[in-house]
Amino acid sequence: MSLVDDESSDVGLTGQSKLESFLFSCELSSKVPFYTFQGDEEEDLEHILELRTVCLGEGAKEESNVVEVTAMNHQGKTISVPVANLHIRCLPMVSLGEFELKAPVTIRLRAGTGPVTVSGLHLIASQVENSDLSEDDDDDEEDDEEEEEEEMPAIKPAKKKQRQ
Repeated sequence: MSLVDDESSDVGLTGQSKLESFLFSCELSSKVPFYTFQGDEEEDLEHILELRTVCLGEGAKEESNVVEVTAMNHQGKTISVPVANLHIRCLPMVSLGEFELKAPVTIRLRAGTGPVTVSGLHLIASQVENSDLSEDDDDDEEDDEEEEEEEMPAIKPAKKKQRQ
């Protein structure tokens, strides 16, 4: 999925930006208790992790499994926050909505043995020059015109039945 986002405040960049999204998933367990999400070192890209669900996996024991996220707050300080406390009998899955965090982000299984699957989207925001946008817009307009022509034939009014 790729789109052009005119509202730079959503992604923290000035000017216009391009936003691409990719599926993200990691599994936490007693063998692998944490995962660190980091973006590329390229300066013009911003990597965002959008967490959606935290779910117990097959073979989870009857115990509390606490999942914690560590990331930077608005002041640039690293903080850790528990986002889910899962139990196989009463709460095997939690929906986090669209919980967005800028890279780097560490997801940790704070308590329990898992397995716990954390899923969501890896969003990549990049600067787009105006010349790139105008070319894309022209292509999109041509595609839209073709789609409109192919969508539906002209609609004819229904014929009325005459009563006898």
